[in-house]
Amino acid sequence: MARKLRFFRIQMMKAGLLALRRSAYGSEISLDDLEVKLGELEAELIEMNTNTEKLQRAYNELLEYKLVLQKAGDFFHHAQSSASAQQREFEEHHLVEGSMDSPLLLEQEMTTDISKQVKLGYVSGLVPRDKSMAFERMLFRTTRGNVFLKQNVVEEPVMDPVRGEKVEKNVFVVFHSGERAKNKVLKICDAFGANRYPFTDDIGKRYQMITEVSGKLSELKSTIDVGSLHWSSLVQAIANQFEQWNNLVKKEKSICHTLNTLSFDVTKKCLVAEGWCPVFAINEIQNVLQRATVDSNSQVGAIFEILHAKESPPTYFRTNKFTSAFQEIVDAYGVAKYQEANPGLYTIVTFPFLFAVMFGDWGHGICLFLASLFLILREKKYSSQKLGDIMEMAFGGRYVIILMSIFSIYTGLIYNEFFSVPFELFGRSAYDCRDSSCRDSTTIGMIKVRNTYPFGVDPMWHGTRSELPFLNSLKMKMSILLGVAQMNLGIFLSYFNAKFFQNDLNIWYQFIPQMIFLNSLFGYLSLLIIVKWCTGSQADLYHIMIYMFLSPTDDLGENQLFWGQKYLQILLLLSALVAVPWMLIPKPLILKRQHEERHQGQVYAPLHSLDENIESDLDYKPHGEDKEFEFSEVLVHQLIHTIEFVLGSVSNTASYLRLWALSLAHSELSSVFYEKVLLLAWGFDNVVILIIGIVVFIFATVGVLLVMETLSAFLHALRLHWVEFQNKFYEGDGYKFSPFSFALIIEEDED
Repeated sequence: MARKLRFFRIQMMKAGLLALRRSAYGSEISLDDLEVKLGELEAELIEMNTNTEKLQRAYNELLEYKLVLQKAGDFFHHAQSSASAQQREFEEHHLVEGSMDSPLLLEQEMTTDISKQVKLGYVSGLVPRDKSMAFERMLFRTTRGNVFLKQNVVEEPVMDPVRGEKVEKNVFVVFHSGERAKNKVLKICDAFGANRYPFTDDIGKRYQMITEVSGKLSELKSTIDVGSLHWSSLVQAIANQFEQWNNLVKKEKSICHTLNTLSFDVTKKCLVAEGWCPVFAINEIQNVLQRATVDSNSQVGAIFEILHAKESPPTYFRTNKFTSAFQEIVDAYGVAKYQEANPGLYTIVTFPFLFAVMFGDWGHGICLFLASLFLILREKKYSSQKLGDIMEMAFGGRYVIILMSIFSIYTGLIYNEFFSVPFELFGRSAYDCRDSSCRDSTTIGMIKVRNTYPFGVDPMWHGTRSELPFLNSLKMKMSILLGVAQMNLGIFLSYFNAKFFQNDLNIWYQFIPQMIFLNSLFGYLSLLIIVKWCTGSQADLYHIMIYMFLSPTDDLGENQLFWGQKYLQILLLLSALVAVPWMLIPKPLILKRQHEERHQGQVYAPLHSLDENIESDLDYKPHGEDKEFEFSEVLVHQLIHTIEFVLGSVSNTASYLRLWALSLAHSELSSVFYEKVLLLAWGFDNVVILIIGIVVFIFATVGVLLVMETLSAFLHALRLHWVEFQNKFYEGDGYKFSPFSFALIIEEDED
């Protein structure tokens, strides 16, 4: 039945028809009746297609035959006209100049008996134009030039009866002498795909044949048109019911496939199905089974029993249209192990925020907000339509984009940038010129005359010589603070994972040393940044961090930020050095000792019965139980993990500096487009140049800043979550819960 439906789909595509979705909810039909109906429709369609192909082939052959009669008739008509003209010319010449001195041989040639002349045969037809030259050469070589070929070009492409497609062809007539030459010509015609048709040199018969062929063509044309209308009406009737039939067949097919995976019980009278279901759906499943038992009038009810399996269950997160896109971002990295901490919850906040740090401009944020709001308001319409790849991706992440735009508006207000233009939204600037002319503003600078700007960057910083050093320092330090905070969050989540799975080894020999190592170095750097901001100190943090490793006992001098900083640095450095062997050595040794105790009989498992234990060993094997313990492998694995974390702490912290780099690039690009395009066009005082400048500014803003920069910041935020955040705690080696669902089966087929 599925094969027949595929055949119907092909016929519908030929007719340019689509299955009507509303028909899926029409009148119900039983599977047996549908099977009979599909068989009848298939047989009828196949018969109609066969008859149509035969009629179409006969029609195409008659068309070619008519062309041969017309074009080849022109050959003979032209040849007879030329021969008659030559004969008359010769006779006139002979009467005027004829005498006793005329050559005897010429008179003998002209008076030769007509019955002794050789009668030439001919073969006519059509040959593809791209093969005509090779066709002519082959005829000449095989007959050694003892044939005469005449070709005429057919202006319009001709529908080939055999191939069923339009081909450019030439009408040909081959004149030959003898049966042997005729056989060679026929074989060459067959080899080159030339269609041969009979021909007569009698003009009267030829015109009669043309008339007969034209009459047959008109009859065939009307017959084909009637058959085509009948075929179209039948395919239209199938298209009206196709969706309903297709869904019914797919449902029955999926049910049969699922039933084939079930097993018989001991009595061979019942089917046993084992599967996974969410805990919250247990009561609902039991109610559905009871209702199915009543509806089917079954004498034996379905038994629902909860099993305690040793296999790792699939992972299922209940999401809605808002949270599903964020969960997909996490699942693209790897599906969470069963009951593992789900980073998708934190991604809802951290992902759009880190994006906004790189995309901070509240003008661009408003544009993104309006675009995503348009998709959300029309989601009912777009959800039922087939969209392009890029549009489908944007529509699927519409709630992610609207959160990214809201956070971008927030960070844009902090950066005080609206298409790179600052505004005094929260009050006047804290700085002012020394005099009314502001002549010394670019050389000496400005003075602080009011309280600090209450929110975000002071608008006076924009356009000054110190703008870039100030914003570079601010964004670079902010990136480090955000990175250290998110990495600490990841390590904290590893603690909750270990606590939930009761893995004390990971708490004592992974979580604690990792926290010590990371915060002894980069947590301390974050503390120095905050202290420097609060105190206004001029200390060089680069110098402090470098000489913390090179000369930890030297005095800090003017770089000292607080009392006891030198001794705190020595303590933190020693703690970081101790944390490395703490991560590396104890865990493999403890695992080795536990393995030896288990095999020495100090750890036992309860033995219930011999049969149960044999079955459990055959059917269920805990993950990793059948693997032998190799101390060298465990040690190497722990060594790799330790080196990866130690080096990753440095590289991951440096990786967060992409927040600063992309924010700076976005700001500078926006400033270049504003100053070098819009303001430059405005300065010409010409309407045409101004319009061109505005158009270029809009296209540059949309194409570069709102499309390319959005995609770039999205990918960088994705990398920060996958690599820098999730690798601290997230294994992602689980598998998704895939419930049996008719809706999912239909959607998969449509995709």
